[in-house]
Amino acid sequence: MPTRILPAVGDADAVRSLTTLLSQLPDAEPVTPVGDSTQLVDTLARLAAESVDELPEVVVVHERIGPVPALELVREVALRFPAVGVILVTSDAGPGLFAAAMDSGARGLVALPLNYEDLAGRVQAVAQWSVGVRRHLGHGGDVFTGAGGTVVTVSGAKGGVGATLTAVQLALAAQASGRPTALVDLDLQTGDIASYLDVQFRRSVVDLAAIADISPRILAEAVFRHDTGVALLLAPGEGERGEEVTDRATRQILAALRSRYEVVIVDCGAQLSGAGAVAVELADRAVLVTTPDVVAVRGAKRTVRMWDRLQIRKAEETTVVVNRHSRGTEIQPSLIQKITGTAVAATVVPANFKELQAAVDAGRVHALDGKGAVRQALWALAGELELVRAPETALVRRGGGRGRGPDRGPAGFRRRKE
Repeated sequence: MPTRILPAVGDADAVRSLTTLLSQLPDAEPVTPVGDSTQLVDTLARLAAESVDELPEVVVVHERIGPVPALELVREVALRFPAVGVILVTSDAGPGLFAAAMDSGARGLVALPLNYEDLAGRVQAVAQWSVGVRRHLGHGGDVFTGAGGTVVTVSGAKGGVGATLTAVQLALAAQASGRPTALVDLDLQTGDIASYLDVQFRRSVVDLAAIADISPRILAEAVFRHDTGVALLLAPGEGERGEEVTDRATRQILAALRSRYEVVIVDCGAQLSGAGAVAVELADRAVLVTTPDVVAVRGAKRTVRMWDRLQIRKAEETTVVVNRHSRGTEIQPSLIQKITGTAVAATVVPANFKELQAAVDAGRVHALDGKGAVRQALWALAGELELVRAPETALVRRGGGRGRGPDRGPAGFRRRKE
């Protein structure tokens, strides 16, 4: 059976050189090259959605790939598509880069300028490894097979605007519609999803921070399965331990969750941490919750501008959700949209704390009355954000906000300037 090889190269001359050599390899079947990191991940996700068997056995990542740096791309592919063997082609074949490539999940490294014997030997070895993994998958091996779920971050314009309640209800709505869902508390110092859902669990996101290779079994040990079916990855009980969750760890944790669940909701809180910044940057959708008052709207504007300065996310790629809305308030969604320059969700959440108080105090926000206005609005918001399966997407929207709908495209793989 021929070995399918997918080259990922951003340079035209390098593409020609690499594909020429690959075409000369025995039993090799090079497929159409991809020119950037986004195209590579999208192509693999599309093939994985059909079947693991549709994936190429080998992906060759050239160092001149972009916009994501080669090592980070190798890590992304290795985590999301573990049945694919990744080879890194680089001009630096020293022991330092070799170790970094192996840590990122590469199965081999080939030095530039390309040599037929080196390339052929490495491709053959990696292809054999990939076939072995797929044979393991065929016998029910515990390996990630998902094509990649949707990641949505929920942040607050300031503390107390309802970001955590929004995140919890979005996760509940997605899970109830039949989509396997994870809810992550990345408000590392003050996160309290556990209290909202009356959960006591010793493990937290910190337990995954130091693990270089997060297997499905390790991930399953770190999450708590709530009675509703939502998988919870909680913030640490000791807030100071939040510093252990580095940028790199956050990328690995989100990649592992994305590979395991169809929907991943991340509560980032109101204070921007390194982990929260990475989550917002990588998210398919970034939700920013505000209330219709001057202080909160100013906070939303500051947050949007900060994200833009740090090149985390552009304003127009952020969806603002207006909580505690009433028709009589002076600040309406259209004004918030104008002030922040963001998309504002058409679904607004009404001001009705009486509906929430008993459930919040009892730690049972998952048991809100399905006929209540707040719960209906938040589940309608899940439909607007395309987090639920039909017919839940047709939930009635309440409040009649006049803002633009959410942005439809994924955030892609932007990088902050070093």
